[in-house]
Amino acid sequence: MLIIRPCQLADLEDLMALSKAVGRGMTSMPADREAWLKKIEATERAFSESGKQDPMSTYFMVLEDPETGRVIGSTAIYTGIGLDRPFYSYKISTLVSSCNDLSVTRQARVLSMVNDYTGATEVGSLFVSPEYRKPGMGQFLSRARFLAMADFPERFGETVMAELRGWQDEAGNSPLWENLGRQFFGIDFQEAVNTVALKGTQFISDLMPKYPIYIDLLPQEAREVIGKPNDSSAPALHMLKKEGFQFAGYVDLFDGGPSVQCARDEIHTVRESLNGDVRVSSHVKADDALFMLSNGSAENYRVVLAPARLAADGTLLIQQAAADALLLDTSHDFSSAEVRFMPFNQKRQAAAHAA
Repeated sequence: MLIIRPCQLADLEDLMALSKAVGRGMTSMPADREAWLKKIEATERAFSESGKQDPMSTYFMVLEDPETGRVIGSTAIYTGIGLDRPFYSYKISTLVSSCNDLSVTRQARVLSMVNDYTGATEVGSLFVSPEYRKPGMGQFLSRARFLAMADFPERFGETVMAELRGWQDEAGNSPLWENLGRQFFGIDFQEAVNTVALKGTQFISDLMPKYPIYIDLLPQEAREVIGKPNDSSAPALHMLKKEGFQFAGYVDLFDGGPSVQCARDEIHTVRESLNGDVRVSSHVKADDALFMLSNGSAENYRVVLAPARLAADGTLLIQQAAADALLLDTSHDFSSAEVRFMPFNQKRQAAAHAA
């Protein structure tokens, strides 16, 4: 049974391996040991009681295979984005001009550099090792973040956003960067990504033009990728849309990838998940409906995907293996223990309630 939990120092080498497997363009997972050590320290602080009120926090969680002890995936929540350094985006807007003498009215789309997401909560860093990719894994990692928001809503902002990687060609080149960003920075795409990840965004403030950029003046290959996700990010975008996220006209400054947003309390998993009593039962079988379950303990946070049944009295019945993975104490009367849960596949919800 795979487990999602906060990252820790013992994961460092596995996290470095994930960085190398991620490839180009994900600024939140650079292959840099010092950056990872800071992220691990920040995560330990975030999940602690003392970090509860911090305006900026990093909740970086990993997917662990308990049989091998290996970290095979990642998912994260970042709160208070833009408070310590600007969080820039391009906002797509329309300018309307008219000329009475010519009886002409024209519309022009422009890109304006903004930091409208300052203070929001961001979800990102979603990745699964190639050999573990199978149906449902990405969804499990993605929705675990929203289960955490349901468990600890006071730790996260009212607006939640996600920034998707933009489209790149087979060589890893971004058409938008090649035709826009490179003209002002004089460096290649990956160097720009690494600079943001390791040194921050000051160089953007120093060199990026402050005036709107007319989209129609860009080459067609650049125009076509504005708001277009990377092929590998398309499934993640689909999952986010199912949770209620919508595109509001913001795109990444470097590669034009879309940003989507949703009010925290309107996210499907946040709104529909429940807290309830759980009990270990031998009647739960491996082919029963799958549920996402979290233990609700910030300092020992665990999320699992396991078969379960809803009893007639509303108690959720689970297997001993799920209780162990969630670090639940089964040494005494277990009927009063609580977890947050939600059917993983809504189409199977009826079967779950029929138990």
